[in-house]
Amino acid sequence: MSSYPHDKPLGIVLSTVTNSSLNTLISLAQQAEHYGLDSVYINEGRGDAIGTCVAVALSTSKIKIGTNIANIYFRAPYLAAHSINVLAEASEGRAKIGFGISHRDILRSIGIEMGDARPRLETYIKDVKAYLRSRQEREKGPSNLKTPLTSIFAAANTVESAKIAGKVADGIMPYLSPISSLPLLLGSAVSEAAKTSPGKSFKCVLSIPTFFCENEEDAISAAKYNLAFFANLPNYRRQWRRAGFAEDIDRIKEKYQMGASRREIARLIPMDLVEEVCVYGKSIDCRKKLEAFRAQGVDEPVLAISPVSEDRNQATLRGIAGISARQP
Repeated sequence: MSSYPHDKPLGIVLSTVTNSSLNTLISLAQQAEHYGLDSVYINEGRGDAIGTCVAVALSTSKIKIGTNIANIYFRAPYLAAHSINVLAEASEGRAKIGFGISHRDILRSIGIEMGDARPRLETYIKDVKAYLRSRQEREKGPSNLKTPLTSIFAAANTVESAKIAGKVADGIMPYLSPISSLPLLLGSAVSEAAKTSPGKSFKCVLSIPTFFCENEEDAISAAKYNLAFFANLPNYRRQWRRAGFAEDIDRIKEKYQMGASRREIARLIPMDLVEEVCVYGKSIDCRKKLEAFRAQGVDEPVLAISPVSEDRNQATLRGIAGISARQP
């Protein structure tokens, strides 16, 4: 089996939305490191993404570690900056952080009002970076206690959010963004970054729903079922409409409002959307699709592996081994 090229960064994202224990997430991260992946990211659903990253950092030695995505409504900027510094020390400079705004209805369900999210994201990242810089200033001098400065990324699924990322962040971390929309997102961010920091290096880390399976039909079915869940969230519907799927998304929204099940919605997910958003099938086909994403400006694809016909953790382990840069 051919392996993934060593000179092309490739990551994996692990989910706190699942029932996986902390020890399981650590074990998966260790396997990713063993197989030569470049990075492991933790999303923030039902768990503390930054805290989990610290645990992973203390249990690994080489792999880069980050959040994809940490929720800005869960921590004050001051605490976020201190948590990032703990991660930076624990990982010895291997960390990067992605921040995002989550979803209005999900936040409301736990008693948090989102308010005006985009301006808040901009201010939040500015404040976090200011606290991080102040730590750097205090550590100037002969002391050996110097905390590595951590790169901050912003979730950017729309042009508006990408422009905010360009102003205040070091890169963008889109999710479920159609491949055809990526040049516009990244271009908008880079153009904005050039206004304030000419020549600044600006990266795109893209989390991609991934479905490894020898049976392509089964992989596509799993992908459609996965996208059916996200099709009930306005943020994702918005970016898919803008990518040319307005008619399909309007029909899906109407069906959800009429009480359709997720399985019924999955049948309405257009195949073109699966092709634009997902990686699926055999490992060799997935590698080819990853190259297509890179060709549209993605610096680091990050695999969000979902099960097709097995346990999620088993699917993740098999996917890591199948796509990895270093076969044992």
